Amino acid sequence: MLRVTEMFRSIQGESTHAGRPCTFVRLTGCPMRCTWCDSEYTFSGGEHFTIDDIMRKVRDFGCNLVEITGGEPLAQREAFDLIKRLCDEDFEVLIETGGYVSTEAVDPRAKIILDVKCPASREADRNHWPNLDRLRADKDEVKFVIADRADWEFAETVIAEHQLERRTKAILISPAWDQIDLQELANWIVQSGLRVRMQLQLHKYIWGPDVHGV
Repeated sequence: MLRVTEMFRSIQGESTHAGRPCTFVRLTGCPMRCTWCDSEYTFSGGEHFTIDDIMRKVRDFGCNLVEITGGEPLAQREAFDLIKRLCDEDFEVLIETGGYVSTEAVDPRAKIILDVKCPASREADRNHWPNLDRLRADKDEVKFVIADRADWEFAETVIAEHQLERRTKAILISPAWDQIDLQELANWIVQSGLRVRMQLQLHKYIWGPDVHGV
């Protein structure tokens, strides 16, 4: 059984897959408490579903791209079995993970989108750094949520120390919603010369920052 907050079909709002129709399976629970978290409603509650139930629902949505997200989806051990089932049925599977839980047991057919926590999140000391060593240049992406200049400098350091420009398909720089000037962050990116991609949360601009399940 898995505890699920919501399942829905929408437009992918982030990563290099932004704009694509996508089915989302949002699992309940997260061991982290990032200051800028936009999914606190996933920390508790939810409903229990068997993997078979989830698979039926995903098939009904009729979309080949599926994202497993949270909360922290990998905090539930059964999530690894769900990922495998989805891959076995040839779904294109994205895993949006906060990086606290090891990705070692994730089915290699799935694509990892790893959120490295920066200092302003107040969770940077909980990053599981070996996850960065497992990133694959042909399919995995890494994300940094940036709230201030210190976060940006932290991201620059991590990118250099872990050679993320050659190790990942994409490095995503995501502004913390309503906490940083977008032009200022864009200027830092341009001046850095780094092979990174600034991303805005497309779904929030379409439906608003407080709407979920769409």
